[in-house]
Amino acid sequence: PSLLQSRWTKWSVGLFVAYWICVFLDTIKDRWYILDPAHLHALQKDAIAQHGTNTAGIVDHIVRNLTETYGTQHINPKQDEWFWNNAGGAMGSMYVIHASVTEYLIIFGTPLGTEGHTGRHTADDYFHILHGEQWAAKAGAFEMEVYPVGSVHHLRRGEVKQYKMHRGCFALEYARGWIPLMLPFGYADGILSTMDVWTLWDQTYVTGREIVRNLLVGKI
Repeated sequence: PSLLQSRWTKWSVGLFVAYWICVFLDTIKDRWYILDPAHLHALQKDAIAQHGTNTAGIVDHIVRNLTETYGTQHINPKQDEWFWNNAGGAMGSMYVIHASVTEYLIIFGTPLGTEGHTGRHTADDYFHILHGEQWAAKAGAFEMEVYPVGSVHHLRRGEVKQYKMHRGCFALEYARGWIPLMLPFGYADGILSTMDVWTLWDQTYVTGREIVRNLLVGKI
């Protein structure tokens, strides 16, 4: 009994310390952000104004601008590095522009359209609609939320919605918060449903590479 009590005491103390470390880190995580929602929204609108319905041109404009602003140490300029993503029942193509412990920035979309569950995350998520239209709704809503080209759908930390991206919809998606805690949602469909090992590898390799690259230059 004394040995069991000692183990429970150690576990309790460890969990207590870990909890308060997490609480403290959560209060200071803002100091590690380098991207800004207002700047990304302005960049979104500028890219659309210059390239109209040319989605490839819009993406190129955004990536080139971000690379000039933040450098390749933080931005992945490889615009041919697309892979599939299955999460929450939705499927689309994904290109990782930036990934770190506290932020990620991706292009996500599909020429076919898709629908699913947003997930309930430990980060704020901003969908900047570049082409097409996105619909969303909370549980119990009788009217849908409509997000056309040029708008931003802000999914606040802890919120959850159903969403639909119509045919041809592509978005610049920016999340800020604790990104590793979002990864199980991003992997669940691939592991338990599609079992697409190559896509899971691409997702793991590119995301992990970008997180490590940013850590090596001091970006958490």
